[in-house]
Amino acid sequence: MTAAPLTDREISLVRTSLTVVAPQATEMTVYFYAILFARYPEVRGLFPENMDVQRDRLLRGLLRIIDLVDDVDNLVRFCSRLGRDHRKFGALDAHYPAVGECLVASLARFAGTAWNDEVAAAWTQAYTVAAQVMIDAAADDTRLRPASWEAQIIRHEHRGNGIAEITVQPDQPFPFVAGQYVSVETPWYPRTWRHYSPAHSPRADHTLTFHVRAVHRGQVSNALVHHAAPGHRVRLGPPQGDMTLAAAGDRDLLFVAGGTGLAPIRALIEEAAVSGMRRYADLFVGARTAEELYGLDDMLRLAQRHHWLTVRAAVSHESIPGQQGTLPQVLREFGPWDRHEAFLCGPPDMVTSGVRTLLHQGTPLAHIHHDPLDTPVLTAPLTPPRPDQEIDQL
Repeated sequence: MTAAPLTDREISLVRTSLTVVAPQATEMTVYFYAILFARYPEVRGLFPENMDVQRDRLLRGLLRIIDLVDDVDNLVRFCSRLGRDHRKFGALDAHYPAVGECLVASLARFAGTAWNDEVAAAWTQAYTVAAQVMIDAAADDTRLRPASWEAQIIRHEHRGNGIAEITVQPDQPFPFVAGQYVSVETPWYPRTWRHYSPAHSPRADHTLTFHVRAVHRGQVSNALVHHAAPGHRVRLGPPQGDMTLAAAGDRDLLFVAGGTGLAPIRALIEEAAVSGMRRYADLFVGARTAEELYGLDDMLRLAQRHHWLTVRAAVSHESIPGQQGTLPQVLREFGPWDRHEAFLCGPPDMVTSGVRTLLHQGTPLAHIHHDPLDTPVLTAPLTPPRPDQEIDQL
């Protein structure tokens, strides 16, 4: 980190002043973007037309920076991640001072009498430290890979229940590891990115296939499922995520998938098959009803070809032959899984409940893997979990 870390006094000042403006956080972020676009109209094109999500993103990013301001190593990790991620938005070094100026002005307006020259200097220093790390990380990333990849949709297949399988051909090779996820931007909602996981291990032709479910009020997902067609263009951000087989060692594997969460799980199983591994894997696929058991037939066929793979399905809202109940309930029935490496993907409630079930059965937290349950750049873990971390942290 090239900028000097904050002193204890500066840390105390920024945290204390943030508690003052916290009750007005929403109004402050609205004001921040208003003056930013008024003073520097050239930056408006970096942001989506609908700013609601972006305002929340700014606030949560700011809160996490302040939370880490006395933890230099993790502050650098977080701000480096932000800097690399901002490349796909078109952020330039010259934009950072403009943002800092407007952020300090917004804080000053809403802090009232709690604001003075010393507080302003502390916030300026805090922002300078964070911004410099982001700038340096972006510069390093520029030497390694593009900011984004242009791609063309070459196949679009509806799979029922609002799900489409969408295959894209990037204009240049797109390196990723099975289990990672990718941010996608569509032409219908510029600068609005959503994350999807390739449903396979890397292919020789560099194509990527995503499983997308049209969610209620989901602009990007509905556009991809209902409007996209072969020939349309999309943009891909760099691959992210650590839910890969590299962490599994030589332990047997447990896979838990709900809905389109089967995509990265399927990629991991495919990778395991290609590697010729000598261990066993159990896959649990869950849904509300039998009709919604997306992709189950494909996985059963895969199990017929590989003796080491066992596939079980469970439904929670329908009485049919086979396993009934939620995935966490079925996991309890077939456990314990304390000697397995576990990978979970699906709705946040399912993942959270599944993790709790595994922890109660003795599976070490370090052996449980899932993608961030919210905006990845803001919420992904900065360091691997410790075995002694408590269940209550979930």
